[in-house]
Amino acid sequence: MIAMSEGPTVDDDLVRRLVAGQFPRWAGLPVRRWPSGGTVNAVYRLGDDLVVRLPLVRGGVEDVSAERHWLPRLAPHLPTSIPEVLGAGEPAEGYPWPWSVYRWLAGEPPEAGAPTEPARLAEDLAAFVAAMRGVTLPGAPTAHRGGPVATLDADTRAAIDALRGIPEEDVDHDAVTAVWEETLRAPGWDGPPVWLHADLMPGNLLVDGGRLVAVIDFGCAGTGDPACDLFPAWNLLPPDAREVFREALAVDDATWVRGRGRTLSQALIALPYYRRTNPAMARNARHVIRAVLADVRN
Repeated sequence: MIAMSEGPTVDDDLVRRLVAGQFPRWAGLPVRRWPSGGTVNAVYRLGDDLVVRLPLVRGGVEDVSAERHWLPRLAPHLPTSIPEVLGAGEPAEGYPWPWSVYRWLAGEPPEAGAPTEPARLAEDLAAFVAAMRGVTLPGAPTAHRGGPVATLDADTRAAIDALRGIPEEDVDHDAVTAVWEETLRAPGWDGPPVWLHADLMPGNLLVDGGRLVAVIDFGCAGTGDPACDLFPAWNLLPPDAREVFREALAVDDATWVRGRGRTLSQALIALPYYRRTNPAMARNARHVIRAVLADVRN
């Protein structure tokens, strides 16, 4: 997890000064902070059609250049809208890092466990994941979380131990440990690495009328184990739609087990870290833990 105390103070006035100084054509447009459950970037609406995104922590700075490079290259290959960089901001006004202006994408994040059109959303998500896997752009970076499952073992077990000291979270420690150990026993991915979004959290998905209309935040994108893009099966979709998602992607048993374990690992690590500081992240982590344990018991 990224420490939250590294970055500069960002407020409306700073954003106005940055925009006016570097993009005069947008000076004077209304600026307002946009509520977000994310922890790496501050997001501001700029007028009706634009959004400003600024890293809050040093760990998000490399994502700015990565998105500027890869978003326009990925967009033609994908079935849903993704962010479009319209302005490449640079450090100024005491703000130390690059930042970007994007076109505003309409839609709302879906509700975990209760999307309004779960089966159709599952099909849309599968189409997006399949399209990402089919990308063949050269020079791809390694996706965040895209490596072997075993690289997550120490952090996952440390998180389980941390949760033992938080009885009010009511986590079945033996059950999550068993799921994690099953994940470690699953055969690893032996095919070529595939393109991944690698952070398909509900907050990075936008829906309209129950259908997926956009996917945002490609800071973790790159190539790796295809199991890394199965997260929505447990962090978002109810059981019936989960099966629609799996069937549409023709996921084999080993990849499914790795995907479930990876999703659980992320939730276990997030819960003790965010439970006091980020209600949205903690709430989804609890949802994932419940969904995974219910899945393995059925």
